[in-house]
Amino acid sequence: MNSEPFDCSGVERGPDGGKRYTDRPDSLVHMLRASVADSPHAEAVVEIGAARLSYQQLWERAARVAGGLKQQGLKPGERAAIRLGNGTDWVAAFWGCQLAGVVAVPVNTRFTDKEAQYVIDDCGASWVFEPGAPLPSGRPEAIETLAPDDLAAIFYTSGTTGFPKGAMTSHRNLLSNCESRRRVKLQPRHTPDMRNLVSVPLFHVTGCHSQLLPTLEQGGSTVIMPEFNIRTFLRAMEEERIDTLTSVPAIYWLAINQPQFAQLDTSRIKWLGYGGAPIAPSLVRQIKQLFANAQVSNGFGLTETSSITTSLPHEYAESHADSVGFPSPVMELDLFEPDPETGVGELLVRGSNVVSGYWNKPEATAATFVDGWLHTGDLARIDAEGLVYIVDRKKDMINRGGENVYCVEVENALAAYPGVGEAAVVGVPDAMMGEKVGAVIVPRAGQTLDLNDLVHFCSEQLADFKVPQYVALREEPLPRNPGGKVLKPALRDSTCWGKPLR
Repeated sequence: MNSEPFDCSGVERGPDGGKRYTDRPDSLVHMLRASVADSPHAEAVVEIGAARLSYQQLWERAARVAGGLKQQGLKPGERAAIRLGNGTDWVAAFWGCQLAGVVAVPVNTRFTDKEAQYVIDDCGASWVFEPGAPLPSGRPEAIETLAPDDLAAIFYTSGTTGFPKGAMTSHRNLLSNCESRRRVKLQPRHTPDMRNLVSVPLFHVTGCHSQLLPTLEQGGSTVIMPEFNIRTFLRAMEEERIDTLTSVPAIYWLAINQPQFAQLDTSRIKWLGYGGAPIAPSLVRQIKQLFANAQVSNGFGLTETSSITTSLPHEYAESHADSVGFPSPVMELDLFEPDPETGVGELLVRGSNVVSGYWNKPEATAATFVDGWLHTGDLARIDAEGLVYIVDRKKDMINRGGENVYCVEVENALAAYPGVGEAAVVGVPDAMMGEKVGAVIVPRAGQTLDLNDLVHFCSEQLADFKVPQYVALREEPLPRNPGGKVLKPALRDSTCWGKPLR
C-alpha cells in the first residue's frame, strides 16, 4: 500500500493552497435536505430507551426549533450554547441552530457550572439550551442560503491545561470531515442500512463530526446512548442491529471481557474504529478475531481538524498498531523542526478540515495557525511509507538529563505487557536529572503485576533512559477527557510515587 491508500478523486487546491473536495454541498442544511428528500421515512436518529425520529421528523423538529430561536430574537451568526446530554433533543438543538443560521456551541456536560459559564460568556451566547427546559418552538424556519465558509459551530477544546478554546468550525470543515470519514472507512456514498452506535459524547468532535453527521449524510441511522453503560453497549449491538462502532481501546477491552460477550452475535459489525489512546497489538488481534467481519482502523484527529486527520487501514491494524495511519485525502502533513537523529518534530497539518482559528483569542490563533498550517502541539514522526506515529504531546515530553523521552512510545511498550489495562507516562521531578520517567498503571481486572518483571520487559524494548524508574499502581481508571485523552496534569498532581524501582 502506498502513502495515499484512500480515494483521492475530486480533490483540488483552494485559494489558500490547501486541499479540498470539489463535490460538497454548500452547507449542512443542504446536506440534511438531500437526505430527507432521499429517504423521508427512514430512521435517522434513535435515543436508546426514548425517541426515534425519521429523517422527515428530524427536519420538522429542527425547523420548529429554528423558528423558536428566531422568535427569541436570534439572528444568523449569533451563538446558541447547547448544555444538553446525548439524545434526540441534542440533535434537534444542533440542527435547529443550523436551519436558523445560528452558530451551535456544544458545552461539555461534565463541566461545572462555572466552567460551562466560561464557555457561554466566551462565545457570547444569545441563547442557552438548558437541561430539563423545553426546546424553543416556533413557525418552521430553514435558511438555505448559507455558504461553505460560514460558521456552523464552535467546539471548545477539551481544556486538558488552562481554559478551553473555541475552534471556529465552518460548514466546509464539517462537510469535508464527513467525506473524509466515508473515504477512510471505505464506505459507499449512500449507505441506508448503516446503523452507527454513538457511545461517546455528542459535544465532542468524535461523536458529532465523525459519527452523527456522516451517518446522516449517508442516509443511515444514528443510535445514541444517553450515557455509557457497558451492558447497554453490548445489548444495543444486537437489539439495534448495529454495524458501525467507534470508541477508545479501553471500551473494547472492557466489552470483550464481559461474561455475556461470548453469547453476542458480532457478525453484523462491518466497521470498527478506535483511537485516543495507545492500543496493544494483542488487543487488535483479539478485536479482529472477535469481530471477524469488521474492517478495523485506528485514527487520529483534533478539535482543530474537525476530527479526522489520519487513519490506519485494516491491513495495517495489527502490524503497525502504534501508528495512527495515513493522512486523509484532503490533509497534508509536515514536521516542524524535526530532530535530525530521531526524525521527531511537531506535526503540522493543513487542508479543508482545519478550522479558521479560535473564537475571541487572536493571540492563540496567531501562535497556532501559522502561514496556513496548524501547529498541532503533537510530536510525531513519519516513516518512508507515509505512516504517522504520534510520540507525545509537545508539552508532555519528558526531558531526562538532556535526553528526550516521548511518553507515547513508553506507553505503547507498557500496553504490550500482559496484565496492563491502562498506562500513562509522566515526568517525575528530579533534582539531578530534571525529570525521570514515571508510569501510572491500571492492571486488568483480577491481574497482579510483577513490577520488576514489567521493568525488565520494557528494558528489552526501550533504551535504558526511557524505561520507567517510578511505577504507581492505580485501581480506578485513568482520568480522561471526553476524547479519551488522559488528563496528565491531574494525574501527575495526584500520584504518590514512592521509591524508584531502578
